[in-house]
Amino acid sequence: MSPRKMNPVGDILVVDDMPSNLEILTTMLKECGHRVRPVPSGRLALEAARLQPPDLILLDINMPGMDGYQVCASLKADEKLAAVPVIFISANNEVFDKVTAFNLGGVDYVTKPFQFEEVEARVETHLELRRQRVELEKSYQNLAELEALRDSLVHMIVHDLRSPLAALVGNLELLKDGTSPLEPDQREDIEEAYKAAKRMILMVTGVLDVHKLEAGRMSVEPVDCDAAAIAREVIESLGSITEGRDLSLSASQGEVRGMLDKGILFRVLQNLVANALKFTPPQGGTVQLQVDRNEDIIRFVVKDNGPGIPPEYHGQIFEKFGQVAGKTYGWMFSTGLGLPFCKLAVEAHGGQIGVESEVGKGSTFWVYIPVLPRKAESGS
Repeated sequence: MSPRKMNPVGDILVVDDMPSNLEILTTMLKECGHRVRPVPSGRLALEAARLQPPDLILLDINMPGMDGYQVCASLKADEKLAAVPVIFISANNEVFDKVTAFNLGGVDYVTKPFQFEEVEARVETHLELRRQRVELEKSYQNLAELEALRDSLVHMIVHDLRSPLAALVGNLELLKDGTSPLEPDQREDIEEAYKAAKRMILMVTGVLDVHKLEAGRMSVEPVDCDAAAIAREVIESLGSITEGRDLSLSASQGEVRGMLDKGILFRVLQNLVANALKFTPPQGGTVQLQVDRNEDIIRFVVKDNGPGIPPEYHGQIFEKFGQVAGKTYGWMFSTGLGLPFCKLAVEAHGGQIGVESEVGKGSTFWVYIPVLPRKAESGS
C-alpha cells in the first residue's frame, strides 16, 4: 500500500513509547509529504512542542512516566499550545478512555491496531481544520486592526469638526436672533441652517462619546437627582425642532429620584427623543417621553407614531452605523451613532435599553436604570 499525497502538508509531532509504532507512523506520514518529529516519551513531547509548536500531535496514551492524558492536559494548560489539535492513538478501546480523551481536549481518537488509511484521513481533516482556524484568526486580527484604524481616523476628523461647527452655530444664532433686515424667507432659511448645524454638533458629540465609552475613558458619575427634571430639560431643549409635531412629557407626580449621571442621562434621552422626532411625520406626529419609578427601577419610555421598525432590525439599530433598509418598506432608517451611544451609556449605568416596534404602528424605546448604581454586566 502506498499512501497518497495529502494536502495540506503539516508539521506533525508523533508521540509513542513503542519504536515500531513510531517508525511506521513516521515513515508513512513522511511519504505523504509531512514534516514528522517522532518522540518516545511524554516529557520529550512537551519539550519539543514548546520549542516549536506543531500543527498536529498524534499521541499515545499508555506510556511510562507521563501518560498521554497528562501530556494533553499540560498542552491545553499552555496558552501557546492549547490550540494545537491532539489525536489520541491507543490500544484502549473502552468508552471511558475515549470520553476522558475528549474531555481533556483531544479532537479525535484512533484505536490500535490502526489502519493507516484511517489515520491519514483523520490527520488530513484536522490539518485542514487547523489551517482554516489559523486563517480565520488572521483575518479577524486584520479586521480588528482595520476597524481600529478607521475609528482612529473618524475620531480625528470628527474632533476637528467641533470648532468650525461651533463657530457656524454661533454666527447663525446672531443672524437668526439679530436685527439684520432680512426677508421672511431668508430668516426661514437661516433657521433651517441653524437646526441642521445643531444636529451636526449632536452627531459629532455622539461619535466622540461612543469612542470614549468603548475605550473606557468616559466614566459614569451618578449623583442623587430628579429624573423627571432631567426629562423636562430634554423637552425644553428640543422644543425648537418639533416642526408641528406634538412633543409631550408624562411623569409621575413629584420627583423621580435616583443615582444618575445627569449629563449622560440628558444626552441619552435627548438622543431618543430627537430620533423619534426625526422619523415622525410633521403632520399629526406625536412623541411622548414618559418617566416613572417602579420599586428600584427608574423607567424612561419614548413613544412615537412614526413608520415603525421591522422586528428583524430591533437589535441591529443599536449597532454602530446600523441601517434598516428600505426597498420592502419604502424608506431608510439610519441610526448613526445616537442609539449605540445610548446603549453603551445605559449599560454603563448598569441598566438596559430596548425597543418595541411594528411597521405602521410607531416605536417605543424603553430604558430601565436601577435607582442605586451597580456595576454594568461584563461584555454587555
